Amino acid sequence: MGQMKTPGVYIVEKNAFPNSVVEVATAVPAFIGYTERADNKGKSLSNKPWRITSMSEFHNYFGFSPEPKFEITEKPADSFEEAAFQLAGQEYLLSQNAGKYLLYYSMLLFFQNGGGPCYIVSVGSYGDDVEAEKLSKGVNLLVREQEPTMVVVPETVLLKAADSISVQQTALAHCGGKMRNRVAILDVWGGDKDRQDPAGDCIDSFRSALGINYLDFATAYYPWVNTTIVQESELNYENIANLDVLQGLLRSELGLGDTPDDGSTPKAIQQIEMINNLTSTWEDRAGEDLLADKMLLNKSLRASSPMFGNLIAEMREQLNLLPPAAAMAGVYTMVDNTRGVWKAPANVSLSAVVSPVVNITHDEQEDLNVTTQGKSINAIRSFIGEGTLVWGARTLDGNSLDWRYINVRRTMIMLEESIRLASKAYVFEPNTANTWVTIKSMIRNFLTGIWKRGGLAGAVPDDAFSVHVGLGETMTSEDILEGILRVTVMVAISRPAEFIEITFQQQMQKS
Repeated sequence: MGQMKTPGVYIVEKNAFPNSVVEVATAVPAFIGYTERADNKGKSLSNKPWRITSMSEFHNYFGFSPEPKFEITEKPADSFEEAAFQLAGQEYLLSQNAGKYLLYYSMLLFFQNGGGPCYIVSVGSYGDDVEAEKLSKGVNLLVREQEPTMVVVPETVLLKAADSISVQQTALAHCGGKMRNRVAILDVWGGDKDRQDPAGDCIDSFRSALGINYLDFATAYYPWVNTTIVQESELNYENIANLDVLQGLLRSELGLGDTPDDGSTPKAIQQIEMINNLTSTWEDRAGEDLLADKMLLNKSLRASSPMFGNLIAEMREQLNLLPPAAAMAGVYTMVDNTRGVWKAPANVSLSAVVSPVVNITHDEQEDLNVTTQGKSINAIRSFIGEGTLVWGARTLDGNSLDWRYINVRRTMIMLEESIRLASKAYVFEPNTANTWVTIKSMIRNFLTGIWKRGGLAGAVPDDAFSVHVGLGETMTSEDILEGILRVTVMVAISRPAEFIEITFQQQMQKS
């Protein structure tokens, strides 16, 4: 208080306790991709990071799923591609040629696996081409947002291999170079293929092209997963682009002509009308009547044609083949909320996932986990009686003893950001012993709480961390003259028991 000049009684309040460090959020991913729309009550959200907390909010601001279109073609004799179905000895392929976007389905997978608050950056709408430049721009837009702790770009796998790597390198530079307070979860381009695929080894290609910068701020998972996100009830004959080909196949399967003849049975007449209605314009129907007629036609096709049922099942299977990064963002969120950011996000089952696309054996995982280049890829594996589990917890910097494990990197980010934000209260305070003691006490109290919750390793707090600040300890006289206050914090972060060795030995009989 100021100097007392008037006689009277004065009250002086003193702070008895130091400021506290508030733990920052650790599981707030940012998703970049294409959406149906980007609108908030008439205001555009295009290329603007927007925070949501649920799938219903995503629907409100960014719309719903894309409308996929598939084309039926005859399989060439020299093709090695697996046929979608066959009819009368001829094999057919089913390829998606429109509505190929992954962000919406990835968001469903994220929330199914425990996802919570997140940011969406819409860089385009359905109908636009998926472009590397737009996705990279979306990553860079996150510079102004301090809350996100993860970056996920699901649609990189839809680009060409070189463009996909370019966007991922942008994400690495953003996380490890620019911000240093978040990690990138990457998908392996071509991760739906086996490593022995004739087109080449997707893992080797990924490792060779990615480079060596900022690997400790990223993690990658292989293979892709078969999910249950899209249901068969969401698909119908309108998802077939070339309905004339479908009509020909149905007539061939059911042995029908284009029009009824004198010998046609009532059932055949009904089926012919059903097939002809596939390309009907339905000009005399509107609203609910039109929807009801289309639903009835779809049900009739399912009941009459086993081939049509196989077509719908194949479309569903292709749409449900998704890269795993979004699911892993949900797993990170779930593990952080239940156990803490220091718990490795591994040995956890994936929800809404039927199986990994490629079954990896114990021997095959060795090269994924430990390599001379150090670019560790975390495996997603299926175990009998346990389901599909995440079976790896490494960053891409697998040879680093400091940053080998993703939970170590993410725990350090949490500690650094929490202490940094709390220390801002002492900017411009006198650089004296009183300030040093206050800051030291504040940081020690925070780290003691983390240690008690299992985030730091050590039998006692002094084994788990130490905080140093003071003249002659962390600062010189010149530092103080230049207005620099240096604090050194040393922490022993808990690491996962990745390899458990149990030794058995025979002993002599004692009785």
